[in-house]
Formats: sequence, C-alpha cells, structure tokens
Amino acid sequence: MVELAENNDVQINKALNIYLKKIEPSGKTKAYSKSVTYKKFFTDRMLIVRSIRSGIPYSLFKLIKDITPFTENDWANFLDISTKSLQRYKKESEFVFKPIHSEKIIELAEVTNLGNDVFDSNDQFYSWLNAPSLALGNLKPFELLKDSYGKEMVMNELNRIDQGIFV
Repeated sequence: MVELAENNDVQINKALNIYLKKIEPSGKTKAYSKSVTYKKFFTDRMLIVRSIRSGIPYSLFKLIKDITPFTENDWANFLDISTKSLQRYKKESEFVFKPIHSEKIIELAEVTNLGNDVFDSNDQFYSWLNAPSLALGNLKPFELLKDSYGKEMVMNELNRIDQGIFV
C-alpha cells in the first residue's frame, strides 16, 4: 500500500511539472525549472492562479482524482457536470477543463492534501468528511465542499484539528 502511494506521488509530481512547464509564461526568467512537488504546489498562490487560468488537463485531473477519496459521481457533483461529460472528457486526449472547473479541482485537491496530512490516510479523512461536525453546524464537511466558502470552512477546521483545537 505504501509502495502504491509512493508511485502515485511520483506520477503526480512528474505530471504536475510537465504541466507547469507548458503553462510557464514565455520570457520569464523566474521559471519553474526546479521540480515542484504536489504538496509544494499548494503553497504558491500565483502558480495556482496561473494553473486555474490555463485550465487543468484531464490527464492531471485523473491523477488528482485517483489520490482523492471522491468517487466519479462526487466529482461530477462538485464540478456541476454529468458523469457522462466526465467520461467523454476522459476519451478526449487533450481535454482541458475550463477555469471554473479547474479552480474547483484545485480546491478539492488542496482540501484532500491537508486532510490526508491531518488524518494520515484517505480512509480516515473520508470518514471525517462524512461525519457530522459540531464545529461546522452539525453538517458533514463533505456537504460544504460544493462551494468556496464551505471549502474554506473545512480547511479552517482541518487546520484547527491539526493544531489540536477541538470543539
């Protein structure tokens, strides 16, 4: 299981760096020639903005999807598209999500990245997402991920848990 996780890390880091080189603005010397890890990516807000505006390719989305605890139906719901559309995008070799969808993909990847750090596993994180939280008005954190404000509430709660602050 650990070997599989390490393989996923290698794959997503490689795909992310290939993608970042493609979206790098021409003529800029502050190039991302250094390897950017998936975890480090979330600390560079300008890089995130550039990625959202350029659109996330399906190939990168698939790797993100594979390391998150969300099903294809969950993703379709979060992105406000049908599962048939997701399946169609999968078949298009060079499909790139629109910025509105790319932003949601990155938001959910960021939540998952933090959640896995806090809970040490996708399974424990997914269990937490699906359990009512007193700190979140007795809503399940999963229910709040549909919009940006809810995502921020979930991120804040994950940070509090990480710091040992429980409600």
